[in-house]
This record gives sequence, C-alpha cells and structure tokens, in this order.
Amino acid sequence: MILLFPCSDGLGTVFIHRSRWGPHGGQISLPGGRQEPADANLEETAYRETREEIGINTGSVRTLGMLTPLYVPYSNYRIQPVVTFTDTEPEFVPDSREVESVVRVPLLELFHPDNRKSMFIRKLGIRIGAPCYDAGGHCVWGATAMIMSEFEVLFISCISG
Repeated sequence: MILLFPCSDGLGTVFIHRSRWGPHGGQISLPGGRQEPADANLEETAYRETREEIGINTGSVRTLGMLTPLYVPYSNYRIQPVVTFTDTEPEFVPDSREVESVVRVPLLELFHPDNRKSMFIRKLGIRIGAPCYDAGGHCVWGATAMIMSEFEVLFISCISG
C-alpha cells in the first residue's frame, strides 16, 4: 500500500523498515504482504496487512487506485500496489515482530532529484547497479523503488498540471 496523508511539507507517505527476521529482513518497503484465503481481493489484503504491520485504523483510508502489477522473479511474487489516502497523518503503532521502524517521508522530498541514487549489490558474484531513493537516510530499492518510480511519474504529472 502506498498510503498518502497530509504532512507539514504537503503530502507524505510511509515505508516500513522490516525487522531483521523473516522475509526481506532489514529492508525498507511499503506495508503489505501475502494474500490470505479470507481476503476478498488484493485491495483487502493491502488494508489488512497495513493494519497488521503499522497498526493504523484504516476506517478513514480510501483507495485512489491501483498501479501496474509487478512480478518479482526473485521471490516469485506478483505485487499489486494500491494507492490510498487519509485526511490526517495516522498514528503508527508498528508490530515489533515485523517492523523495526516506520519511515515517514514527504513526497516532494522523496522525489527530489538529489534523492534519486544508485546502489550496488552482489548477486552470484556479479556487482549490479540498482536505482534507489534516499528516504530520509533509508535506501528504498528493488521492487519498492520500481513501484515508487511508477507512482512518481503519476504524482509529478498531477502536480505539474
């Protein structure tokens, strides 16, 4: 879920710094996770996972739309990004088993050209460059950066008129 809310610098969003344990340990990501049999659809999954991970009341959150589904070969997941909005900044109560911390960031700061960077990772002994966003000193990369890149294009085109 890309959760949008008003903040002192316009619109903000939130990432989670995943706990060191479990899948994608230590990474910065959007709230979300695997669909459960009880979830009616992927939108409901996004809401449930967001409630579980960052403890917000999603009663005042409304869906604005969906981004392009993203298949991630490494994890064999198909991610369906859901873009949402709430009128006030939520009170975040992260689940300490899944979330080390909550990372709030204004969108204009996140999408500032100075915060688009590159990092290098090693896979199978090969050094690979990967684009990333600097979110207040946290590196947003991989599938999360790909999702935010699509959202950035839409966001910038909306505010540019």
